[in-house]
Order: sequence, then C-alpha cells, then structure tokens
Amino acid sequence: MAGAEDLKLLGMWASPFVLRAKLALSLKGLNYEYVEEDLKNKSELLLKSNPVHNKVPVLIHNGKPVCESTVIVQYIDEAFAGTGLSLLPSDPYERALARFWAAYIDDKLLPSWTKTSRGSTEEERAEGKEQSAVAVENLEGALRECSKGKPFFGGDNPGYVDVILGGLLGWVRASEELYGINPFDPAKTPLLAAWAERFGALEAVDPVIPEVNKLVEVAKMMQAKLAAEAAGASN
Repeated sequence: MAGAEDLKLLGMWASPFVLRAKLALSLKGLNYEYVEEDLKNKSELLLKSNPVHNKVPVLIHNGKPVCESTVIVQYIDEAFAGTGLSLLPSDPYERALARFWAAYIDDKLLPSWTKTSRGSTEEERAEGKEQSAVAVENLEGALRECSKGKPFFGGDNPGYVDVILGGLLGWVRASEELYGINPFDPAKTPLLAAWAERFGALEAVDPVIPEVNKLVEVAKMMQAKLAAEAAGASN
C-alpha cells in the first residue's frame, strides 16, 4: 500500500459506514492506522475529533478530522487524487449522478431496511419490505445506467457508488443468514446480485468486509436488547 501521509481511522468494526471508509482507503491503496472505538466508552480523541455527532467513522489526516462516511470517501478520493483508483468520475454530470445515487442509498434504501428488520409492528415491517423492494429495483436501474454494461457502477473499475453500497455488503450477507432473505435477489435484481458477488470478491474488498457470523452475533444481541426493552415498556 502507498502513502507516507499521517492517516488514522476511528471506527467500529461492524459499522457499514466505517466499512465505506475502509473500502475507499483499500481501493486507493493507502496505508493508515485503524483505531477501534468502544462506543459505550468513547475516547477523548473521538469526542474531540467529532464534537458535533460523537460518531464513527472519523478520518484524521495530518491531524485534521474529517467526519461522515460519504464525506470521508469523497475526501480520500480528492486528497489522494494521484493515488490508486479514481472513485468519483471526472465528468461533472456523471459525478453528480454518482452523488445522487449515493444519497439515495442513505435516504431511501437504508431506512427501508431498518424498518423491515426493526419495525415495531407487523404493518410497519411490511411497509419497510415494500419500500425496500422499490429502492432495490431503482438501484438495479441505476447500475444498468451508470455501468453502461460494465462490471461496476463506476464502469470498468469500482467507484463512489460501489463503495457507498459496498459498505452494506457485510450486512446484506448477514441478513440472508438471519432471515433467509437476500436483498439482492438474483431472480428480481440479477445485475445487483452479480455486482455484489463481483465487488465482494475483489482483492482490495474481500479482506475488509467483516465476517458474516460475527455480524449475525451482533444482530442477535441487538434483537435481544430491543425485545427486552419492548417487554419492559409493556409491563
């Protein structure tokens, strides 16, 4: 890996948002120091580096903190423009399109998945499934449009949207293990299903994605906690 810059990433291993930063750093071939944060006992460095939200990920570059996963990915691409892959397209329209779909993933896809798995009522979970199906279908169309028949959203090589969606891959695999549901169903969204296999198998990606069995353990602990809270609230 390249880079003599002072790069430090504050994160939590299971976070899909932290994974986005790791993927961008890996695809760019950059060396960095990773600091695992205990989110129940946040470090002074994290609180000082992200005083507004106190959340991970935070990238610290030569002592200067950059927060929020989408901002971090764009920053990495711009600050190290001459290193590794270019994640954002050079064409202004294609760059705007990539930013649009990245925002769509966070604004539409993620909330629908959260509602599907954590909805408080059966009705709410069913609504989440419907919204998720629409979001995934739209992303299938986005992949068709952005890739122009090539392997990735970024074309021949993975780009910005690949990294933003790729950050969710660990949890996509875990949800299949937990619920028997593949959000990228090969029968309904064949392009996304093939993309997930292709992107996840990349040499710069595969070692960075968290182990599915560990994510499943985290999910089960979260479910148990939510169930206990719900039971306590009903008493």
